[in-house]
Amino acid sequence: METQTAGAAQRVDDLFSNLWVVVRGGGDLASGAIQRLRWAGFPVVVTELPQPLVVRRLVSFSNAVFEQDFAIEKTPTKLVNSASEAQAYIQNNPEGVPVIVDPEGKILDDINPAILIDGRMAKTPLDTHIDQAPMVIAIGPGLEAGVHADAVIETKGGSQCGRVFFTGGPIPDDGTPCNSSGFRHERVIRAPASGVFEGQKNIEDMVEAGEVVGHIQTSEGKVPVKTEISGVLRGLLYSGIKIPEGMKLGDIDHRGESSDCCRVSEKADSIAAGVLEAIMKLGIQKGMFSR
Repeated sequence: METQTAGAAQRVDDLFSNLWVVVRGGGDLASGAIQRLRWAGFPVVVTELPQPLVVRRLVSFSNAVFEQDFAIEKTPTKLVNSASEAQAYIQNNPEGVPVIVDPEGKILDDINPAILIDGRMAKTPLDTHIDQAPMVIAIGPGLEAGVHADAVIETKGGSQCGRVFFTGGPIPDDGTPCNSSGFRHERVIRAPASGVFEGQKNIEDMVEAGEVVGHIQTSEGKVPVKTEISGVLRGLLYSGIKIPEGMKLGDIDHRGESSDCCRVSEKADSIAAGVLEAIMKLGIQKGMFSR
């Protein structure tokens, strides 16, 4: 039985091993899909900015830009410098995810992916278009299935999160955070001024309402960054990044469940399920793999 199971697993891996995936953006919501695609046997390469504006760093593959080499729930990831390095890393790490600084997506010409996923959560059309790869999937609002991508995944919290659109698109972004036990905007820590952010707390720290978690260095001095509610610091921007006033810097979980800081969220899991559903349906339709 064990031999049969191992053989079946190998056949599944072989089915997807030549279907390269490039994911533009390795933030926390895209990272759920990235992780599960690697588990399923797809080779995945993530492109990122030189300084990713990611808050939930411990569950974001984009954190490799800062940390060079780390893991999300035992899924290893490493910063690489070229397509050849990315391919070698995947060959030597069955579940590994290489990340490359490539904001313009130049690696697409080197990899020629079967699947392109726009996970940047820009909430507006950027440079993604439906003809960039045999299969194109977008995550989040602002993009339309059939125009910018073959499929678009809903990211708004609630019962529709993870729903796949093959025509049209998700609920438009209204700038309102998801409700959690009555808390919305209070959960989000935003920059009180423009300047360079310097953190003085760590993700997983318990904080009280009104506590200082860092400061913004401006031309006129330091401006403290304070929390509005008590809870666990679930996310915090990397220090040393220049940011505009009002930008999201951190995330508070009022429930105080610090272990969740290191686990992919339920929301990211739902989005991952939607991405896998889209790939399965489109892959069969396009003849990319058999039933």
